[in-house]
Amino acid sequence: MTHQVALTVLAKIKPGETENLKDLLRIVGADVEKNEIFPFVQLSSVHFARFVILDEAKNVHNQSIRPSLVFASNVDAPLGDHLTELVTHTGEGLDRIYSHCEGYPGPGQRTPSSRLNYLRAHMVPSQAFYVNTLGRTLEQVHQEAKLRDSLEGILDRQQAEHDWSGWDARRVRAAIQGFIKEQPDLRWAERPAAGLTFGWRLKERIRFFLTLLVLLVLIPVFLLVLPIWLALLRYHEKKDAAEESHLQLSSQTRGTLALHEDHLVQNQFSAVGNVKPGWFRALTVRGLLWALNFGFRHIFNRGILTGVDTIHFAQWIMIDEGQRILFLSNYDGSLESYMDDFINKVARGLNAVFSNGVGYPKTNWLVLEGANDEQAFKAFLYKHQIPTQAWYTAYGWLTARNIDNNAKVRAGLYGEKEEQDAAMWLQRL
Repeated sequence: MTHQVALTVLAKIKPGETENLKDLLRIVGADVEKNEIFPFVQLSSVHFARFVILDEAKNVHNQSIRPSLVFASNVDAPLGDHLTELVTHTGEGLDRIYSHCEGYPGPGQRTPSSRLNYLRAHMVPSQAFYVNTLGRTLEQVHQEAKLRDSLEGILDRQQAEHDWSGWDARRVRAAIQGFIKEQPDLRWAERPAAGLTFGWRLKERIRFFLTLLVLLVLIPVFLLVLPIWLALLRYHEKKDAAEESHLQLSSQTRGTLALHEDHLVQNQFSAVGNVKPGWFRALTVRGLLWALNFGFRHIFNRGILTGVDTIHFAQWIMIDEGQRILFLSNYDGSLESYMDDFINKVARGLNAVFSNGVGYPKTNWLVLEGANDEQAFKAFLYKHQIPTQAWYTAYGWLTARNIDNNAKVRAGLYGEKEEQDAAMWLQRL
C-alpha cells in the first residue's frame, strides 16, 4: 500500500483576469464532482483538492503582491501518476483555467507534455504536511465504507427474519464471515489491509534515525546558540506586543466565507498571512515547520494529533519567497469546533508556528499565551481566512472517526477472538 503526498501548484494570474477566473471557478465549485470544466471525480487517487485564488495583497514592507491561483491536492503516491491524470483526464479544464495565468502554453502548444511541464515548473513544496493515517488509500477508504454498510444491511435483514437474541457474539461474527464468502464483490475483505510497503517503511525508519543522530551530534551547537536565540525571541515578542494588542473578534468576512461551510460532515479551511519581518522570524518559522513536519511524518501519523482526531489533511506552505505562509486543511465539524480543538488541545504548537505571523495574539517564550486568548485567536483566524473557490472531497459523508472505525471493522473480521472481543467488535457495526 502506498503513502500519501501533497501537490501544490501556484501560478501568477494575468493582469485584469482575476475576476474572470473567479467566475470560471464558481462554475467548477457549484458542481465540483461532475462540472464540465474540471470534473474532480475523474481523478482516481485524490482524497481532497481545491482551487484557491490569492487576491492582490501587501507584504510587510507595504509592497504589492500580485494575485495568484493555487491548486492543492492530497493524493495517494506516486505523485507522477496524479500529474499524469491531471494533464490527460482534465487537460481541457486545465487549459480553460490556466489560460488566465501567466506563462501557460498558447492554444497551439497545449499538449499533455506542455501542461505537465507547466505544472511541474509551478509546484511549490509544503514545509509541513499532516496526514491523518499514513498508508490509508482512497480505495481502502471507499472499500471499507462499503463493507460496513453491507454488514449493517445483512445484520438488519437477519435480525428481522430471525431471532438472534440467543446467539453469542462469536456465532454472529461467524455468520458475518459466511456472508462475506458468498459476496464476490466483498471477498477482498477476507484479507487485511496491505499497509505501507516494507521498502517505504524501511526508508522512513532510516531517515528517522539518521535525523536523530544528526540532532544528537548538533546538541553542543544548540546549547551554545539557545541562550542567544531565547534573548532574541523575548526581544521580538516584546516589540510585537503593542502591535497585536488591538485584536478583537470580528465577523467582518464571516458572511461570505460561511456560505461555503457546513454542507457536508467535513469542511475546508484556507488562510494566508505575512511572516513577521526580519531574518530572526524567517529562520525561526522555517525551523519550527521543519520540526512540525518531522513529527507529522514519524510520530503523529496514526489518526490523532495530540488529542485532535478530526483533521484529515493539513499543509503549511511558504510562498512569495518566504514572505507569506499559506495554510490549508480538511477537517470534520464546524469551524467553531475546529478552532476550539486548536485552543484546547494544541495551543502551544499553534503558538510556536503562528506567532511568527503578523497579527498573532501576544505570546511569551514562543508557546505561552497566544491562542489561550480565545477571542483574539479566533479573530486572527477569521482575518486571514480566504474563500476557497472550488473544494473537492472524495468521501464527504465520512468523518475521520468513521473512516477509522470502518478500518477497525475490517481488521476485526478475521482472526481468533474471545467472546468479549467479538462483542466489542460487533458494537462497531
